[in-house]
Amino acid sequence: MLKIIKPGLKTTIQDNGRYGFYHLGVPPSGASDKFSYEIGNMLLGNPLDSAAFEVTLLGPVIEIYKSTVIAVTGAPAKVLLNQKEIPMWEAVKVVEGDLLEFSYHSSKTGVYTYLCVSGGFSLPKILGSRSAYLLSDFEGYLGRKLVSGDEIAVSEPLPGAFKQVGKSLADTYIPAFLNHVDVQAVMGLTSDLITDQGVTGCLNSEWTIQMESDRVALRLKGAIVPSKESPPPFGSGGGFASVVDMAYPIGAILVPNDEEIIVLLNDATSGGGFISLGTVISPDLDLIAQARPLTTIRFHAITIDQALAERKERKKKMSKIAEMLK
Repeated sequence: MLKIIKPGLKTTIQDNGRYGFYHLGVPPSGASDKFSYEIGNMLLGNPLDSAAFEVTLLGPVIEIYKSTVIAVTGAPAKVLLNQKEIPMWEAVKVVEGDLLEFSYHSSKTGVYTYLCVSGGFSLPKILGSRSAYLLSDFEGYLGRKLVSGDEIAVSEPLPGAFKQVGKSLADTYIPAFLNHVDVQAVMGLTSDLITDQGVTGCLNSEWTIQMESDRVALRLKGAIVPSKESPPPFGSGGGFASVVDMAYPIGAILVPNDEEIIVLLNDATSGGGFISLGTVISPDLDLIAQARPLTTIRFHAITIDQALAERKERKKKMSKIAEMLK
């Protein structure tokens, strides 16, 4: 068992996501930074969809009630075990009575850090997932952030778990968490309703992430993105959001007005009537999810074939890392 002594700013339980219900208004949720989350599970020999803690900015204080193996990955943090710093991106043994603390005092980049435990957490799934969705009415830990006093049941360590101790990710594979990110996107959806000037302005400008950003979406300001002067279609409701309600993919770049854009993330609404310029490719969702407010972003248009090639390359990279960590 892990007991939450102090919860930090926002600590939730997340796995690889909840799929098959987005058309019913239930988003996938899941780890915001899939790469860091999956590497944490690889370091422990866990199934890749084992649930973990997603720690947001200011980390928790946790008391350990079971001897097991943990791995901390994601945004840089100072992690203390019984007041002694332990490395990130490495499998570490903990024993009953240990105290684990997270601090971000030495880091100014990244948002989400992951605490993975051998075997994951012993929690019932909701709609096939152990991912918390804070805007839901889910019961228990999957409907809220963790609070002081919560006691999370930990699975028994996997066979051979303690042989994983000391395994670490090579520095060359540890992602950089930067104050400027370049993001690839496939243009389309309803981008034909934006002027050519607006589309090129979006791609040629730097966008700054605003404070009103979270797991639902990033709000960005930068260029002016004007729509074409044409009457809105019947049923659209009029105004700038001049499309009939449509389904949104995760990563959709929405244009709610001509002075800002919104990029949808894992807890996003499943549809609406805003114009959409295109969609950020899935391998780059990790980058934007880890981008703090005031981080600047530049979008780069690529084709669908190029997007599929990027996804294939990511799968090859993950397979290579998995082989290295066996």
